Amino acid sequence: MTRWKQLRYRLEEAGCKLLAFVVPKLSRKTCARLARAIGAIAYKLDARGRAIALANIECAFGDEFSMERRHEIALGSYRNFARTMLDLFWAPGLTPENFRKWIHVDGIDPLRERIESGGGGLVFVCGHFGNWEWSNLAAGFLGVKPVTVAENFKNPRLTAIFKALRERSGATLIPQENSVLRMLKAVKRGGPASLVIDLTLPPSQASTIIETFRDPKTGERLKMCVPFLHAVLAQRGGAILVPAEAISQPDGSCSAIAQAPVAVQPGDTLQQIAQRCWDAFEPTVRKHPELYLWAYKHFRYRPRQRGRDYPFYSKESGRFEALLVSGPSR
Repeated sequence: MTRWKQLRYRLEEAGCKLLAFVVPKLSRKTCARLARAIGAIAYKLDARGRAIALANIECAFGDEFSMERRHEIALGSYRNFARTMLDLFWAPGLTPENFRKWIHVDGIDPLRERIESGGGGLVFVCGHFGNWEWSNLAAGFLGVKPVTVAENFKNPRLTAIFKALRERSGATLIPQENSVLRMLKAVKRGGPASLVIDLTLPPSQASTIIETFRDPKTGERLKMCVPFLHAVLAQRGGAILVPAEAISQPDGSCSAIAQAPVAVQPGDTLQQIAQRCWDAFEPTVRKHPELYLWAYKHFRYRPRQRGRDYPFYSKESGRFEALLVSGPSR
């Protein structure tokens, strides 16, 4: 590692530790207002990310939104991400005694009863939507302490900081390496797990292709290459898949909702299960597009034969084409 990289890693660590020290001292309303300001500044300065966000919105919604509305959605997305990150750093201010004041939860009681009665494992599935960090924290405070997969940072010093914050309410954070076996063991024992279903994975990894955001003119949907781990947990671990969402409120609170489980039928393939999870999630994105993380490269791969445009950063891939034909193993 070069000296510059070592210095940069230490500066990043110092910055995150400063945030972890200062942010919990802010009031919730101040935190919400600060996130709006930070999101607006980031949107103005981050030319590359802004271009990705606008390209994603245009491809996903076509002519449904004017250019002005696309910019409003992209700005809202930046503000939502800033709020989600600030709220994560505020997590040390949440306790078993006060969390209900700030996180209003609906639909969790039947799931908690399932865990406590030994009724079988469950997996909370969510996308990069709303306040996904507090959604996971809420489950932990309510006694449903999930095993959660998270990508490690290139800077290992940051991985340790974020791991401590995300495990604040009792969740167990694990890296992607060997995550399938660890999560399978957890759900087969009747325990809970949680994961994000819209990460972009290379087609050479444990991924499948789902279809998203139908074009009203051609009927063709954009394709995304995403993990199928949640489908494995349902198919081989007998877990139910529960879509979860959390929406931040202006007063500093958050509304977290556990939806009805996704139907999984005997004989479903991994791709079919993953597709059904996205289909349960997409209407929420369409209802609140400003709460989705549009500055992320969701459509990194594009098919060679296509009837609609993809974002400028998309590329063709032989392995992606092969996965389109074969699909993941059952």
